[in-house]
Amino acid sequence: MTESRCGWCGTDPLYVAYHDTDWGVPEYDARALWEKLVLDGFQAGLAWITILRKREAFRAAFHGFDPRKVAAYGEADRQRLLNDAGIVRSAAKIDAAIKGARIWCEMQDGGDDFSAWLWSFVGGEPIQNQWGEMKEVPTQTAESVAMAKALKARGFNFCGPVIVYAFMQAVGMVNDHVTPCFRHGEVRDMARP
Repeated sequence: MTESRCGWCGTDPLYVAYHDTDWGVPEYDARALWEKLVLDGFQAGLAWITILRKREAFRAAFHGFDPRKVAAYGEADRQRLLNDAGIVRSAAKIDAAIKGARIWCEMQDGGDDFSAWLWSFVGGEPIQNQWGEMKEVPTQTAESVAMAKALKARGFNFCGPVIVYAFMQAVGMVNDHVTPCFRHGEVRDMARP
């Protein structure tokens, strides 16, 4: 008997593994949340599978997405990234990642925890949706609009409400596994009590 999955992951083994192990799992680590936000920004205009295939190259190129290291990047690092064929070589997206690392550091240093701040947009716990089919799942919500506006106000780029909603889905701020999917209940049970 085959398990039912969300249709968006198709049959690509990498995509299926991502769906089965990562997507929708509540993430509370501030560094990991920043990494995912950066990767979702790099996805703008591209398919997520493109970024997923390059994720390890991105991690290597951006020093494991250590915000402190990325915040210290200068022009030589920027050029190194622009010349790295393993990642998406967009100057605007690379600049946004470096700027975002600096904002992340300013927030953390100022006592404003990036994780707690992001999770505050969903009341600190995952929203448990009950979609029966993928066509019911929205591309943005009031929460993603509010988060996108707040991120932009802080100076982050490539964080519109649609990108932010994809981020919220991926990091488990919303459980958008459809109810027939075997992961819906598993992800629901991962929510903090």
